[in-house]
Amino acid sequence: MATRATPDSTAVRVALWRALHLEVDAPPHVLCDPIGLELAAPDADWRQRPDMDPKQTSSHRAAIVARARFVEDLVTAAAEWGVEQYVILGAGLDTYAQRRPESAARLRVFEVDKPGAQEWKRRRLAETGHGTSGELRFVPVDFEAGESWWQKVSAAGFDAQRPAVVASTGVSMYLSKEANMAALRSLAALAPGSTLAMTFQLPQELVDAQDRPAREAALNGASASGTPFISFFAPAEMLDMARQAGFAEAEHVSGAQLNERYFADRTDGLRMSSGEDFLIATT
Repeated sequence: MATRATPDSTAVRVALWRALHLEVDAPPHVLCDPIGLELAAPDADWRQRPDMDPKQTSSHRAAIVARARFVEDLVTAAAEWGVEQYVILGAGLDTYAQRRPESAARLRVFEVDKPGAQEWKRRRLAETGHGTSGELRFVPVDFEAGESWWQKVSAAGFDAQRPAVVASTGVSMYLSKEANMAALRSLAALAPGSTLAMTFQLPQELVDAQDRPAREAALNGASASGTPFISFFAPAEMLDMARQAGFAEAEHVSGAQLNERYFADRTDGLRMSSGEDFLIATT
């Protein structure tokens, strides 16, 4: 059966939140991404969607832009150290290569996603006049059919003997703990000097009290849509898994740290919600 060319609804929501950040939040903006909105081309009334309410979803919107900015800061730093490969697992409507062409020109960027989503995205890039650079590689992977992203990305030109930055954000909660461990083991085999930036969901009891009602609503919504969160990790557990997998170093970066980094001087109260933290692991 042919794969239907369509974007993932979660990827579209992320793109719209990134655009909404520019429209409703005061500068300085943590991330400037108007291109994702252009690609998504939502209905004219998209701002009236319940999940786009500026006040009710502000902490989620802040988390999305802070998460993306943090990864891009890591990539920029790594490129300055000489890293030339950047792999985005579950790329969705990521627009790094289009928004930051000078930085992307120093990298070979591999976007890994489902075939239908990538077919749709490539078409939209062409239709909107953004196109793709020669160093941007689309890597369609049918995970449901058991295809290996590692084999596919290697076939697309990834050099396993050279260091890379690999980003996996908003993915681990949909995988079993066994699948997450298997992914960590494969990623720990990256060339020395490589960095993994992976988000993970905290157990409910570790979420800040003021964020728990919204977190519960998000969990219920994910279950209702057929994509339930199935894996949660305490920071110590995630660090231990990374070390067991074979990473040389592992660091936990909390939402509180990202709030301090990107929102500390704001006067409008914008802050990211707690509940999703980063594992930064290096080989």
